[in-house]
Amino acid sequence: MAGCEMSTEAHPRRNDGEVGCFAMVRKPKPLTKTAPPAEAPAKYEALLGDVATVIEESRRAAARSVNAVMTATYWLVGRRIVEEEQGGKARAGYGQALLARLARDLVGQYGRGFSVDNLETMRAFFSAYPATRKSETASRKSLATPKSETPSRISLPEVVERFRLSWSHYVLLVRTQSEPARAFYEQEALRGGWTVRQLRRQIDSQLYERTALSRDKAAMLTKGARRKPEDHVTAEEELKEPYVLEFLGLRDEYSESDLEDALIRHLETFLLELGGDFTFVGRQRRLRVGAAWYRVDLLFFHRRLRCLVVIDLKLGEFTHADAGQMHLYLNYAREHWTMPQENPPVGLVLCAKKDHAVAKYALEGLPNKVVAAEYRTALPSEGVLVRKIEEARRRIEESRRTNP
Repeated sequence: MAGCEMSTEAHPRRNDGEVGCFAMVRKPKPLTKTAPPAEAPAKYEALLGDVATVIEESRRAAARSVNAVMTATYWLVGRRIVEEEQGGKARAGYGQALLARLARDLVGQYGRGFSVDNLETMRAFFSAYPATRKSETASRKSLATPKSETPSRISLPEVVERFRLSWSHYVLLVRTQSEPARAFYEQEALRGGWTVRQLRRQIDSQLYERTALSRDKAAMLTKGARRKPEDHVTAEEELKEPYVLEFLGLRDEYSESDLEDALIRHLETFLLELGGDFTFVGRQRRLRVGAAWYRVDLLFFHRRLRCLVVIDLKLGEFTHADAGQMHLYLNYAREHWTMPQENPPVGLVLCAKKDHAVAKYALEGLPNKVVAAEYRTALPSEGVLVRKIEEARRRIEESRRTNP
């Protein structure tokens, strides 16, 4: 990899609390207690507890070590992409063509962890955190010189020292548009040892904005730092975090991305089997709004309604943010994808949470209630879609259990 010196040094000093992996670690089995020596049961229990603690702590340390190297590697990859793009910025569309070609070659060699979307995140990561230390500010000037043929070299250990959160943390942080908010969340995550779940919850609840408006900022921060039961991350979850598995070239048959892909394929087949109304347009259709890239899971055209149907699948619980994102998709589709003779597009948000599913149509952008009623009559009912999602999920999970 250009621009870095690889090192095998482990760097366990981190404070993230989530994501990581032992290479080729199997799912840990529950401890089986054999009969302890009769004369000292309490002493044996203490020994067993101490050994279990050592193993758990060692696994977490290994997870943090892998994450440190992974985060530094992705920063260096993002840096190299930005340098190359700036060198070729005179050519229209060069950056996107470069990412597409680079992703194709890297995925073929190293796996799906280097898809176009992930490369874009690496590029955004470097753009959001361009300096690894004070002295790096000077070397950054080379980025403004397209004619430079040899990028300034920064070693992997140097970058590891800069980033003390996990890659999953930084994936969330780079999506925070406000630089002060991003710095605030990074600082609080480091100070409070936030897990990725906790960081996501704080960003979604707008802790930064609420703290800025609060009269008692210290009390607000103390309250925000409290960990909820759902924020807890087990050692097994750390070991099977998908980003790390992708980075190490391992495969997790229960990863969320695989489940999402399988559900999308089932949903696509189901809609096409409904009859001749649905016409397939595309899967994972990309769109750009400002500097941010988004991806629509499925795009259909409904012949009878003469409109596009934008479908977005979520594996979590339905929130107002999902509805807002769908309306962004619809506004974009109305402006850029809809033909003059076509009706306004309709959106469908599907949430396939493990214990239940939700289907919601976004019809608020239609011209009047009559048209909205016509859409509801022609489209599959939300109840039917929910049953199909739940049925597909059960079949996928049963197939995984019987064919591990």
